[in-house]
Amino acid sequence: MSAPRFDIVVAGGGLVGMAIAYGLARAGKRVAVCDGADGAHRAARGNFGLVWVQGKGGRCLPYAQWSRESSQRWSSFAAQLQRETGVNPGFERPGGIELCETREERDAAQQLLESIRAQDPSLTYEVLDPAALKARIPSASAALAGGLYSPHDGHASPLHTLRAMQQAFQQHGGTYLPRNEVREIGTHNDGFEVITATGTLVAQRVVLAAGLDNARLAPMVGMHAPISPLRGQIMVTERLAPFLDYPTLVVRQTPEGSVLLGDSAEDVGFDDGQTRSVMADIARRARTAFPLLAHARIVRAWGALRIMTPDGLPVYEESRSHPGAFLAICHSGVTLAAAHTDVIAPWIAGGTRPAILQPFVATRFSNPTDAHHV
Repeated sequence: MSAPRFDIVVAGGGLVGMAIAYGLARAGKRVAVCDGADGAHRAARGNFGLVWVQGKGGRCLPYAQWSRESSQRWSSFAAQLQRETGVNPGFERPGGIELCETREERDAAQQLLESIRAQDPSLTYEVLDPAALKARIPSASAALAGGLYSPHDGHASPLHTLRAMQQAFQQHGGTYLPRNEVREIGTHNDGFEVITATGTLVAQRVVLAAGLDNARLAPMVGMHAPISPLRGQIMVTERLAPFLDYPTLVVRQTPEGSVLLGDSAEDVGFDDGQTRSVMADIARRARTAFPLLAHARIVRAWGALRIMTPDGLPVYEESRSHPGAFLAICHSGVTLAAAHTDVIAPWIAGGTRPAILQPFVATRFSNPTDAHHV
């Protein structure tokens, strides 16, 4: 019996892989997504849900512009997903606020944003003193030193977005293969032979979007995936009356009323558990920002692993030794979902590589001529 044939096989069914696969299927390509088992490390299940631009790109302006382009695409992206599937990704873009406990924090954040705006005036923000912050968020603590507001920022439900993309992908003819992690990739007369946990697939092109597992898969197609895990912990409260109309980096209220508290950044290898000390610090910051949370009950808590490159920037690259094999790495799967569907997928389908992606190649970590990009 011959192996099933596809135009493109995508390794990884998380936010990055499914966004690309949805875009490819929407373009009429025959696509299979090979996803891992439920126990696989998944960034999507631990995502805070921000569509965030503010502060990104301090060392690489194209990253700020890439994030902003995706943020601008999100409204139509979410609307199309809801039209096609009936699933609401929960996207809102009221702007986002970075809260500052001290004047020094506020000054440092302002300097960063001003350095970015000096290079690209379209990246806008406002500095909020304590009175201006209280005017926007009456429930914010009077002890805060203010914050910074940017209209480019918003938030969405990571799990509803993933569900909508997966459903839309299948409605466009895509084949979703759960519990079918990719084990080997080899060459074939028609492109690539992809060996999974349950069989073999043949495809003209292959996309590696398997998160941390890209480190194992990339060498199979002559590439290098310089990634490491970085744990983040999140807590979720019971549902509360609406008090927060803007997403922030440490507290976000969902449309259902529950409140997400985060985040942390811990270099602990592949341990995705929770620790009392980190959760206590997350709770302290949340209470400092919003005193009304002091008596809120925590109903869930978890840890999850981000996918980080050495400089924190994404990688989008086609293999030189194995043309037709693509690598996609990023830790902003929600923010960049719209751009992955609308921009990355057409390139992988055979279009021209977008110029904005020029800095985002893995060779920047070994090629001195690329050092000025990071």
